[in-house]
Amino acid sequence: MDFNDIQSAWNSDKSENVSLPANLEKLQSTNMPLDKIRKNLKNEFIYQIISIVFLGFIPFIFKFSPLMQTGFYGLYVLFLMICAYFLVKLYFFYKRLNTVSMTTKDNLYETYYDIRLNMEFYKSFCYSLVPFIIAFQVLIYVNLYKLDQFTDLLNEKSDDIFIGFLIGAFVGATAAIAFVTEWWVNHFYGKYAKEIRKVLDELKE
Repeated sequence: MDFNDIQSAWNSDKSENVSLPANLEKLQSTNMPLDKIRKNLKNEFIYQIISIVFLGFIPFIFKFSPLMQTGFYGLYVLFLMICAYFLVKLYFFYKRLNTVSMTTKDNLYETYYDIRLNMEFYKSFCYSLVPFIIAFQVLIYVNLYKLDQFTDLLNEKSDDIFIGFLIGAFVGATAAIAFVTEWWVNHFYGKYAKEIRKVLDELKE
């Protein structure tokens, strides 16, 4: 873009679409964090597929009884439906990032808020899996102790201390998952979104 092009754009009252060289350099500097996010999204997709497939083999790994397998796979189907919905959203988000063009500030704003929105969507997805993770753990525990032994254990330990321990374990597991989720999202996506936000703030000056 030369000086005549810029002057012509200003004269036609379309200055908001003009990208000055300094601004273009700032816009181009966002390509690196975007590349990082794209790479992490691709890896995320692979990790999720491997994890989902691995979970499907848990009844064979721990040698579940036929009854336990039925209960497990009943939950697993619901788990798959939620994961499939998330992975489809993840795929379309990845496709959008691959086609985005960082040539104007408006494009950068749109991409930034798309990233932030999908970060919150990812967190919601992780939190929605907490009941399934706990249920899978309970099924594994019951299978190890056998149903009769597990029932006897509950009957023997059904005092306030044991109940408090179960509640504490549930709260602790939920808090741990929440902490890991927040760290994961910030480490692999949040810090790059902040870099893009920094460029947007610089363009305001």
